[in-house]
Amino acid sequence: MADDDKKDEQELSEDEKLAAEWEAAMEESGDEGEREDEWAAAMAEAGETGEAEDDVQAAPMEEFETGSEPSTGGGPAPDIDVILDIPVTISMEVGNTQIPIRNLLQLNQGSVIELDRLAGEPLDVLVNGTLIAHGEVVMVNEKFGIRLTDVISPGERIKRLQK
Repeated sequence: MADDDKKDEQELSEDEKLAAEWEAAMEESGDEGEREDEWAAAMAEAGETGEAEDDVQAAPMEEFETGSEPSTGGGPAPDIDVILDIPVTISMEVGNTQIPIRNLLQLNQGSVIELDRLAGEPLDVLVNGTLIAHGEVVMVNEKFGIRLTDVISPGERIKRLQK
């Protein structure tokens, strides 16, 4: 009989062994029966209340004309002060490039990486990763800054986001 037990144990996969261990642990804790009863009670309650897919109705949606401005519905104007103190990240992108990991691992101090921009081209100004302007680097009191040379229109920004 001991040989049969060993054979049965060898035939069980690792997943089945793990499942059996969890089942035994759950039986020992006594939680399994309670959880199944709670689930069964919840399912029975849902059935008694008549919740069925046929009872689901779509919520009415207000239709807007294309290009129309949002209306305030005659109520007070939205309070823009709510969002004015939310911090955003502004970054300037000099350029970028793609290189294989093999070349990346060979970089060391003094290595030069060629970017996709020409010297003197304006930098991209990004707000939370979204292009909003182009500019040039300036020095102000021994600190770097950027002078905006071209601001992307809100309409163009929306078009870029939709791509």
